[in-house]
Amino acid sequence: MDTRYPALITKAPEGGFYVRFVDLDEAFTEGDSMEEALFNAAEVLTLTLEGRLSEGIEVPPPSRSVRGARYIAPDAKTQGVLLLRAARGDRSLADLARALETSWPQAKRLEDPHHWPSLKTLDRAVRVLGKRLVLSIE
Repeated sequence: MDTRYPALITKAPEGGFYVRFVDLDEAFTEGDSMEEALFNAAEVLTLTLEGRLSEGIEVPPPSRSVRGARYIAPDAKTQGVLLLRAARGDRSLADLARALETSWPQAKRLEDPHHWPSLKTLDRAVRVLGKRLVLSIE
């Protein structure tokens, strides 16, 4: 699963750039330069997704093949949460906790964007879900 979200970037009439995320109406930002706009976009995307996850609001999957869009990734913690939730699918947190031989609160922490699980813990969680952890640096 790819956790990068499409963002449309337009030049602002007064200078700089506006950034708007296609799938998340509340996620938008700007920057004086393209570099600043892209940095701010990653920050606002992370904050928006963290907020939705924390408040139990649905997180839509990223749209694909949006013409003219730049695809932006949230921070690694938020990516981990999104990927683990996708891997879990319809399986309950209680099922995950049992498979990990841990408590429900410990399993729930794995899907908390404010918690930073170790790679060992994350790898173990995805393995019990029949997946494997793959890391990438861009």
